Amino acid sequence: MSIVADTKPKRLVVVDSDLCVGCMSCMFACSRRFPDSGLGYTAIHVRSVGGVERGFSVIVCRACKDPSCAKVCPTKALVLRRGGGVVLNPNLCIGCGNCRSACPFGAVQWNVYLNKPVICTYCGYCVNFCPYGVLALEEVDS
Repeated sequence: MSIVADTKPKRLVVVDSDLCVGCMSCMFACSRRFPDSGLGYTAIHVRSVGGVERGFSVIVCRACKDPSCAKVCPTKALVLRRGGGVVLNPNLCIGCGNCRSACPFGAVQWNVYLNKPVICTYCGYCVNFCPYGVLALEEVDS
């Protein structure tokens, strides 16, 4: 008999966006979750807020407890995740884009190749590739 530890769910957080230099290493790391790669497959978005002088903004899923993206999905392709946020069932997704429009943080990224949302899985892979400690995984209550 094997014993499985009861692990707490985690969410991705931006520790300090002022440390971000816009290298996009987190975005490339995230895109490696898919058989095809490229920035069209990433759940993270890094954007300039006015050039290097003004810095960068890192947009990640906030793992909402009551996510608006799931509420507007007509096919129930977004299922609530333990600890907040959602899990995408791509077989149910029709690519309507309602989830993207409903997210108040702009955290639902869009894969134009598949015409489906890219949702953070909170795997933490991106955290390991950020050279400046901008991102972290934190435990959340279920």
